[in-house]
Amino acid sequence: MSEPLKIGIAGLGTVGAALVHVLVSRYALLAEACGRPIEIVAVSARDRERNRGIDLRAMTWFDDPIELAKTGDIDVFVELIGGAADPALSAVEAALSRGIHVVTANKALLAKHGVRLAALAEEKGVLLNFEAAVAGGIPVIKAMRESLTGNRVSRLYGIMNGTANYILTTMEREGLSFEACLKEAQRLGYAEADPTFDIEGNDTAHKLAILTSLAFGTEIAADDIYLEGISNISIDDIRAADDLGYRIKLLGVAQRTDSGIEQRVHPTMVPKDSVIGRVDGVTNAVAIESDVLGELIMSGPGAGGDATASAVMGDIADIAKSRPGIQHGPALGKPAAKLVPYKRAKMRSHEGGYFIRVTVQDKAGVFASIATHMAENTISLESIVQRAKHASPAGTGRQTVVLVTHATTEASVRAAVQAMVADGYTIGAPQVIRIERPKAA
Repeated sequence: MSEPLKIGIAGLGTVGAALVHVLVSRYALLAEACGRPIEIVAVSARDRERNRGIDLRAMTWFDDPIELAKTGDIDVFVELIGGAADPALSAVEAALSRGIHVVTANKALLAKHGVRLAALAEEKGVLLNFEAAVAGGIPVIKAMRESLTGNRVSRLYGIMNGTANYILTTMEREGLSFEACLKEAQRLGYAEADPTFDIEGNDTAHKLAILTSLAFGTEIAADDIYLEGISNISIDDIRAADDLGYRIKLLGVAQRTDSGIEQRVHPTMVPKDSVIGRVDGVTNAVAIESDVLGELIMSGPGAGGDATASAVMGDIADIAKSRPGIQHGPALGKPAAKLVPYKRAKMRSHEGGYFIRVTVQDKAGVFASIATHMAENTISLESIVQRAKHASPAGTGRQTVVLVTHATTEASVRAAVQAMVADGYTIGAPQVIRIERPKAA
C-alpha cells in the first residue's frame, strides 16, 4: 500500500469534528477504497480546551491555521474556518503556494476569491476541491465538473439554503407566521442567532455564483445577482399559493440568454407536483438543464455536520486516489485564464408569470383601475380574483385581490404596482412573487 495521505484540518466546529470522527472511524475502509491510508496529522482551532467528543492527542496542534498551512507536514489542507477574509483566505493561499492540495467548504471565500485561488492551484499543479461549499452532501460540483462534460447547460436552479426552506415548509404545514417559524428554526439549530445571511438570500447567492461559473464558463460574479429574501413572505402568501396549486420556495436561478447570463435569488412559486415543489424542510435540491442529458435533478441533505463532512471526505478521497504525474482538472471546470467576464443579461420577459397580492379599499372602480394599469403596462392576466376564504373581515372596508399574470417583464409588473399605489387605494405594500414552471413534474 502507498504512503499515507497526510491531512491538516483547520476549523473544528460541527463539520470539522464530524470529519475527524468519520476519517478516524473509517480508517481501514477508506484505505482500502483509496489504495492508501488517510491520516490526520495536524489540526487547528480557536479553543484547544473545548470538548469536541474526539481524540486529538495524536495530532499536532496549531493555534494559527495560517501556520498550519505554511509549515505543517501535510499533503492536504482542509479549510473549515469559514468567511471570505483572513484567516481562511491567507491560510488557503499559503497552502496552495506551497503546492499543497486544498479542500474547502467555504462558499463565501470561493464566491469572492474563487477565480484567483483556482488560478493559483493550476499554477502549482494541485487540486482545489470544494464539493461541500454548495448544497451540502449533494455531489453537484462533481456532476458539473465531470459528469456533464460536453453538455451545454442552458439553465440551473434550486433550493440551496436549508434554513429558508425549513421556514417556508413550516409556515405551510403549521399555518404559522414567518416570525414564529424563524424562532422555531433557531431553537432547533437550523437558523443562526443572526439569520440574515440565510433568510435574505446571501448564502444562496454565493452558492449560485459558484454554480454559474461552472455551468457557463464565466468568472464568478456574486455581487451581480438580483437578490430578494423571504422575510416579507406572509401566511396569506402561503395560503394563496396553496389555493392556486403552488408552494413558495427560495430559489437560486441562473440561465443563459442571448444577451448574457441571468442570475437571481428570490421567493418563487412552483407547482406542488413538481420535483422541486416536493422538497421540504432542510433538504436542498439542484436542477440542471442541458442539451444532451436534458434535466438532471439532485436532492439531499443540504447542511449539518455529517452531510457536509461526507462531501469533504469525498474530496479528500479523490485526492488520495490521484497519482503523481497525472494532470489535475481545473477547479472551475476550465482554466481560470479562459473564464470569460460575466455579462449580465438584459431585462426580459419572465415566462412563468407573476403572482401579485394587493389589499385594497373596498370601493367601486378599484378592480377596473387595477385592470387598466395592467393593460397600460402590456400585462396579460391569467386570473384576477378576490379569495373569499382569505378576505378581510366584513365591515373593515378592505379586500385582498390576487392577480396571476402571463409572461411579462419585471419592469412592467413593478410599474403597474407602483401605479396602483400612487392611486391611493392600496393598503400596505403589495406582494410580488415570480412563478416558475419547471420542466420536471
